Amino acid sequence: MSVIKVLDNQTIDQIAAEEVVERPASIVKELVENAMDSGADAITVEIKGGGIDFIRVTDNGSGIAAEDIPTAFLRHATSKIRSITDLESLHSMGFRGEALASIASVSKVTMITKCPDELMGHKYCINGGVPEELEEIGAPNGTTLISAHLFYNTPVRRKFLKSATGEANVISELMEHLALSRPDISYKYIVNGTTRFMTTGSGDLKEVIYRIFGKDTAKEMVPVSYDVEGIRIDGYLGSPVLNRPNRNFENYFLNQRYIRSDVVARGIEEGYSGYTMQHKFPFCVLNISMDSSEVDVNVHPSKMDVRFHDRQGCFDHISRAVSDTLHNREMIPETVLEKQAEKKEKVVAPEPFEDKRRTEIVQETSEISQLGKEEKDEETQNDTQDIVIKSEPEETPVTKDNRDIFDISFDDDSDDAKVVDFRANTTVSITKEAETPAPEKKMQYIPKQQVLPNLIPEDPYKNAQQMELLPKERVISEKARKQYRLIGSIFNTYWMFSYQEKLYFVDQHAAHEKVNYEKLVRQYKAHQVYTQQLNPPIIVSLSPSETETLEAYLEHFSELGFTIESFGGTEYAISTIPLDLYRKEPKTLFMEILNELSLKGVRSTPNIIDRVLATMACKASVKGGDVISMQEMDAVLDELLSLENPYHCPHGRPTIFSMSRTELERKFKRIVN
Repeated sequence: MSVIKVLDNQTIDQIAAEEVVERPASIVKELVENAMDSGADAITVEIKGGGIDFIRVTDNGSGIAAEDIPTAFLRHATSKIRSITDLESLHSMGFRGEALASIASVSKVTMITKCPDELMGHKYCINGGVPEELEEIGAPNGTTLISAHLFYNTPVRRKFLKSATGEANVISELMEHLALSRPDISYKYIVNGTTRFMTTGSGDLKEVIYRIFGKDTAKEMVPVSYDVEGIRIDGYLGSPVLNRPNRNFENYFLNQRYIRSDVVARGIEEGYSGYTMQHKFPFCVLNISMDSSEVDVNVHPSKMDVRFHDRQGCFDHISRAVSDTLHNREMIPETVLEKQAEKKEKVVAPEPFEDKRRTEIVQETSEISQLGKEEKDEETQNDTQDIVIKSEPEETPVTKDNRDIFDISFDDDSDDAKVVDFRANTTVSITKEAETPAPEKKMQYIPKQQVLPNLIPEDPYKNAQQMELLPKERVISEKARKQYRLIGSIFNTYWMFSYQEKLYFVDQHAAHEKVNYEKLVRQYKAHQVYTQQLNPPIIVSLSPSETETLEAYLEHFSELGFTIESFGGTEYAISTIPLDLYRKEPKTLFMEILNELSLKGVRSTPNIIDRVLATMACKASVKGGDVISMQEMDAVLDELLSLENPYHCPHGRPTIFSMSRTELERKFKRIVN
């Protein structure tokens, strides 16, 4: 009796779907990427019940032709490639042709789609892989795909999902990455009927950062632009104020696709060396552009894991781009004594597929313009009312808060005024201390279309952009140093000096530690290292890969003060070590340096040596509570100003921060708004 059987197609599809559809976020990712490949510039994603109960993705892309709809749900059916050679020049987000088939096999799917050149759209439903009849339906251009009741036919898989809240959080993180990867696309993300965020699709990455992470984060972002040897790096780096306790906020994209890579992560963190404290990680949004032939994205269907052909070159470029950008930027954080309550403003962004709303606004604008041109005195007089205002009014009809919807015209010869209320389309006459209505006088009428934008809530991002001041002269500079007014020390720990309209505080230990650390690094790089003989030598056994690394960097070890010779087979003898410079057990130090070189190569001071030098600098520096003179403060400040990164000590703590005069005046209630 035969025991080997061929599985039926439905079972095959459900098993295959496990690789593509791991959770609701997998469906959102596949559908949004399909929308992006369709040429859409507006995408709306709505979920309910964490995406388990309901997912809807709507786009304004090219749609799917009626004859292609059933085929699109077959496994390995795709419009992206025709043969394996096409992968070498592939630029689309997807290409395997498995997504729709996998989604349809484990959920109830409804697709509504229409091509721009078709008169009618089409609706197609599939329940658990079983298709229903294709029917015509009225629809806008583009595609809407609904996935409901995920894993309803595979309950074993459904019970391993997280809670609805947990799955929604995963989707929210995914949507943030998608919006950051394509700022040229307008995204709208809705969770259980509430809009989480919207982007305008303007192409401004900083605007997307503002929409998702808020104003405080956006204002701490530093632009980066790097283009060398076929690799381009653009985006924003967060200042050290935004450092986080984990890597979750290291956002980086390869050719506009979100990825995870140890090479990229280590390159970013190497570039931030000196700007982050231990166990802290940077906040960044970077897009890396390079030839698709130099990277392999086909490691996994999720396409998040990639392989770089030149790992070391990629690491070097990323770390250099980050470090160069940070070194060219002043990094003095400003403290805020009293956080001002911010008024919540509605974000105005184009909402995809609401053509009716847009048409109504355009039509209203046109009507208002025509009304303004007519300027009929009779119509104005019929709507005129008279108001008497007392000398000390309890409430003024027109204030700066509602002035956006009023126009005021004053009479040059008296205190009389006319107010046009654009909401009610009426005119009122205002006179001071009048017992009888003021005589009607002709006024200059301002058409409504000139103030129509004010009827729509203002965009807080644009307001924030307009309020950004032009960059001032750097505080850490020789020219500015001459204008410092050194005030003195408080608590024998913090120095104070003023410059222009700000008060600056310096941590004396952190500042002195940074100065001493840089001196030690210069000595190390000048090979001013003394060695000591070991008798007997230390014998170490190395793996083949460790042996290869040692042979490649043997000269570097010699410069560090090590004398290493082969001891037969895979063993090596270390006969001399650096004297007193690193203060660490010799074998442990050697293995840590060897391991670091295998990962990063020689580009800067090895991290292990950096850490030991930092410890030495710390022990040699003044401490909090030590009394030092004004002359000594001046001397340390002079040395601090000469450094590339004077803003942080070797352990990542800030050396200096500022406080504006405005903040002080708020604290003393000289400013109350």
